[in-house]
Amino acid sequence: MNFEIIGDITNIEIIAVGNSIRELERLRKTYGSGRWRKLKGFATISLDDRSIYEAELHWYEAHGIGKKEIKLKRFL
Repeated sequence: MNFEIIGDITNIEIIAVGNSIRELERLRKTYGSGRWRKLKGFATISLDDRSIYEAELHWYEAHGIGKKEIKLKRFL
């Protein structure tokens, strides 16, 4: 499902850091080494059909690399 984030991501929480991330080795091979963290937050999103929802998002992030693989987890 394709979506676009409208505005800012709020209520950001860290879910996992470093070796606690199951996908750590793949992230390092794909994007490079860094201090990887898995985070979650809430944002307003727009879907392909232009409907607008509040949703929970999860993503991976490392300093100097940025946000990667933003996933829509659920609608609120």
